[in-house]
Amino acid sequence: MPTQDIRKQVALALEAVNNKKAEDVALLQLPGDSSTFTDYFLICSGSNPRQVQAIADEVDERLSKDMGVEPNAREGYNTAEWILLDYVDFVVHIFNAQRRAYYDLERLWKSAHKLTAQELLQPHAAAAAVAPVEAAPVVRKRAKKVAAKKAPSVRAAAKQSARGAGARTATSKTAVKKTAGKAAKKTVRKTAKKTPVAKKAVAKKKVAAKKKSAAKKPGSKRK
Repeated sequence: MPTQDIRKQVALALEAVNNKKAEDVALLQLPGDSSTFTDYFLICSGSNPRQVQAIADEVDERLSKDMGVEPNAREGYNTAEWILLDYVDFVVHIFNAQRRAYYDLERLWKSAHKLTAQELLQPHAAAAAVAPVEAAPVVRKRAKKVAAKKAPSVRAAAKQSARGAGARTATSKTAVKKTAGKAAKKTVRKTAKKTPVAKKAVAKKKVAAKKKSAAKKPGSKRK
C-alpha cells in the first residue's frame, strides 16, 4: 500500500478517536528497525467500558466506510480493558486507565517518535525529525508485515514486562522478610541472656566448671 494512503488512514483513525472524546491520545511512529512489525501506534484511553467500545466502533466504522479498510484482527472488545485493532501498517490501542498504566506501551516503545497530526500529513518534516535520510530506501512488502503477527507480540511484550516488575517486587519482599527474621532472632537471644533465670544458669555452669577443673589437678582430695 502506498505510504501516503497509510498516513491518510492513520489520520482518519486519529480523527475518529478524537470525535469520541478519547483521553491521552498519542500517535507513535515506530523506528525503522521494527518496520516489518508495523509503522504506527495510535494509543488512547476511555473513562469506562462503554466509551472504550464506542471509540473502537468509531474507528472501525470510519475506516470501513470512508476508505474501505477492515482490521486484520480485533482483540479485547468484550472485556473493553484493552481493545486492539490491527490494520497491518498501523495498530490502534484503546485502553481503560488501569490497563494503560499497567502495560505502559509508551515506555515499552520509548524509541518511537511521537507525532502530531500535522507531522503525520507532512512526511518530509516527520522523516527529518525521526532520522537522517538513508542512502537507499528499503522496499517493504505487505505480506511480510502480515506474517510478523505483530498484535500478539505487542501484548506478549507488555505482559512479560509487567510480570518482570512483579517478580522483582516479590524478590525484594522476600529479602526484607529474611533480614527482619534474622534481626528478630538476634534480639531474642540477647534478651534471654539478661533474664534472672539465664543469669542463674550461667552461674551454675561456672561453679561446675571450677569444680571439674579442681578435681583434675594433682593432689586434689575428694570429700
